[in-house]
Amino acid sequence: MSASMTSGSVPGPAKDLKVARALGTRRHLTNTVVKALCIAATVLGLVLLGSILFTLIWRGAAGLSLTVFTHTTKPPGSNGGLLNAIVGTLIQTAAGTVIGTPIGLMVGTYLAEYGRNSPLANAVRFVSDVLLSAPSILIGLFVYEIAVEPFGGFSGIAGCIALAIIVIPIVVRTTEDMLRLITPALREAAIGLGAPKWKVIVLICYRAAMDGIVTGVLLAIARIAGETAPLLFTSLGNLNWSVSLKQPMASLPVTIYQYAGSAFDDWVQLAWVGALLITFGVLAINIAARLVLSRGK
Repeated sequence: MSASMTSGSVPGPAKDLKVARALGTRRHLTNTVVKALCIAATVLGLVLLGSILFTLIWRGAAGLSLTVFTHTTKPPGSNGGLLNAIVGTLIQTAAGTVIGTPIGLMVGTYLAEYGRNSPLANAVRFVSDVLLSAPSILIGLFVYEIAVEPFGGFSGIAGCIALAIIVIPIVVRTTEDMLRLITPALREAAIGLGAPKWKVIVLICYRAAMDGIVTGVLLAIARIAGETAPLLFTSLGNLNWSVSLKQPMASLPVTIYQYAGSAFDDWVQLAWVGALLITFGVLAINIAARLVLSRGK
C-alpha cells in the first residue's frame, strides 16, 4: 500500500476538483471569447450603420431646400424638385398598404386560429413563405403580365398592386406568429363567458397581439417604401405631375434609380435628397407608431 501511495497517484476527490477547475477555466475562456466576438460584431454593425447614415445626411442635407418640395422633376439644370415623386410614393405606398394589410391580417388569422395544421393551412403557409422570400423584381414582372400588358400601358394602380403583394406575406407571418404567442387560457376564459370565437379574436386576441401586428405592418411599409424593381415594371415613373392611378406615376425609388447614375450633378444631388427623405420618412413612421402604442397602453 505504501508503494502505491508513493507512486504519485492523486486521490479521487482531489483529481475531480482539478478536472472541475480546468473545465471552469475553459468555459470562462470560451464565454469571454464569444462575448468579445458578439461585442465586436455589434460595434461593426453600428459603425457600418453610422457611416451609412452619416454619408446619407452629409450628401443629402446639402441639397435640401424648399424647391425640393414645391417643384416637380425637370430636365437637368432647370432647378427641379421631387414633389411629384414624393406624392407618388405616398399614394402608392398608402394604397399598397391599405390593400395588402387586411388580406394579410385575415390570412394570418386563418392560419393561427382556424386552419392550424390542416393541409390547406400548411399549403397557404408554404406559399406565403415562398412569396416572402421571392425577389421583388419577379413580383413586378408578374403584375406587368396581369395588370400592365393586358391594359396597354403602365399605371399607378399596377404599382399599388405590386406593392400590396409584397405587403401580404409580411403581415401574414407576423400576424400568425403574434396570435400563436397568446396563451390558450386567455381564449378559454373568454369562450367560457359565452363570447363567440370571432369576438374572442377581434376583441381579445387582436388587442393582445396589437404590438406585433403593428410592427409587421411597419416592416411592410419600410419594405415597400424603398422598392424600385416592381415599380419599374408597373408604374414606371413620370416626370410630370400626375396623381391619377390610371397613368404612369412617379416615385422616389424610381427617381433615385434614374438620377443616381446620371451625369448631371443636380440630378445626382436630388437622388441623395430622395434617399434621405425615404430614410427619415420610415424612421418617423416607426417613432410615431411607438408613441401611439405606448400612449394606448
